[in-house]
Amino acid sequence: MSAVAGDPSSWLVVIDMQEVFADPAGGWHAPGTVGLLGPIGRLAAAWEGRVVLTRFVAPAEPAGAWRRYYEEWPWALVAPDDPLYALLDGLPKGPVVTETTFGKWGPGLASVIGDADLVVCGVATDCCVLSTALAAADAGRHVTVAADACAGSSPAAHDRTLALLAGYLPLIEVRTVDDLLGAEK
Repeated sequence: MSAVAGDPSSWLVVIDMQEVFADPAGGWHAPGTVGLLGPIGRLAAAWEGRVVLTRFVAPAEPAGAWRRYYEEWPWALVAPDDPLYALLDGLPKGPVVTETTFGKWGPGLASVIGDADLVVCGVATDCCVLSTALAAADAGRHVTVAADACAGSSPAAHDRTLALLAGYLPLIEVRTVDDLLGAEK
């Protein structure tokens, strides 16, 4: 089933719109992150009352492969309440699901949205958006990725990931904000 504005069988999932990805001087900058506030706001207005935000944070003690990951990014090993992991100002209101993994699909997000499908937006297309979309689809949820309400680690990585996600039809759809809102082009 394809999501449309205000669809009561879907939730808008705003992935990791945080300072750590918005800071142009940061090691995890996703160009265009701040510019997503407008498109995300448009989507949130249509999904009012059915918006959930997610946050990526470092674990207190990295385990397994995450140890090596944080050896490469030691500056990111800060407490979850560090300003680095703060959500950006100007985001819609809604419950917040915080995870130490790239993918946000799991018991925390499922407990908020119930059996609903997902309309996903945010950052980074080629990391947390991709990981969330694939895991949710594998769990049997229909996922719609709002292409122009996402930003990747680079424009090329964003485009490659959208092309990859489009190959998962009918489990995952890639659509524009205007298409989701039924706007005239």
